[in-house]
Amino acid sequence: RDPPRSYEAVVSTQSTGEKKEVSAANLGDSGFMVVRGDVVVYQSQEQQHYFNTPYQLSISNNRLGVIQDRPSDADTTTISIQKGDLIVMATDGLFDNMFQQQIVERLQIIDRFAPTYEALKQAADKLAADARNLAMDEDYMSPFAMKAQHYGLNFRGGKLDDITVLLASVVNCWEDDT
Repeated sequence: RDPPRSYEAVVSTQSTGEKKEVSAANLGDSGFMVVRGDVVVYQSQEQQHYFNTPYQLSISNNRLGVIQDRPSDADTTTISIQKGDLIVMATDGLFDNMFQQQIVERLQIIDRFAPTYEALKQAADKLAADARNLAMDEDYMSPFAMKAQHYGLNFRGGKLDDITVLLASVVNCWEDDT
């Protein structure tokens, strides 16, 4: 088996006037969250046609029964950001297997105001590895299992799925240092 993989980045953003924002478009069940300290200030919502059938970009070639979603179906948003915010972007393999608080706890190893590449990489790797371990735990009551039970399915355990984690840190890019 291949080890879980993670991806990370340090992102610098520009502000216009008083606004310090990031804009995003998200389609399907991959998603992102903005974490400020130990608080999630924003998390994208997954888009599904029905349980476990996420929106996806596809070409149906007019095949019967194929759901075709387009880029214009993406949820778009603009979020206020601050220096030190962490942005977690990941496939559903992370969010289906780890709760918000578990993710936030793994991020606490990062010095939010002076993030290093190594700290970001270590946190992203830990998130991916922990999600993979939980995905293979048949007794774990995962976020996915809780959703399945909500829909009347008798499911317990993690959800084996692709797991990709991209971690970004908002660094100082404003003159007034706020």
